[in-house]
Amino acid sequence: MSIISFEIISVPVSDQSKSKHFYQEILGFELIREESMGPAMQWIQLAPKGCATTIALVTWLEKMPPGGLQGVMLNVTDIDQDHATLSARGVQLSEIRQEPWGRYSMFNDPDGNGWILRQAP
Repeated sequence: MSIISFEIISVPVSDQSKSKHFYQEILGFELIREESMGPAMQWIQLAPKGCATTIALVTWLEKMPPGGLQGVMLNVTDIDQDHATLSARGVQLSEIRQEPWGRYSMFNDPDGNGWILRQAP
């Protein structure tokens, strides 16, 4: 097997426009691609600045309902600053906790998809 990386993570959402606003304006992700996929679907792909792995906001995966993605970890360099910034933007985050694998805080997007901010030890 010659897998070398993850490229796109599908994030199941109920409203692509609302979710695009959250990921782009609240989290600061960059819009990579937005285009029509026929008359009823849109491809919306975003990524944290400088990150090779991207997300796609999907509405068409029956076995992956909105809010069905949990536990995706976003590595950060300054969790205290990022926690304060996201809190000021209205994101409800858990308190920052310490584990041997790093300091972390959890939050959800508007559909309930669960994310983890993590700063390595």
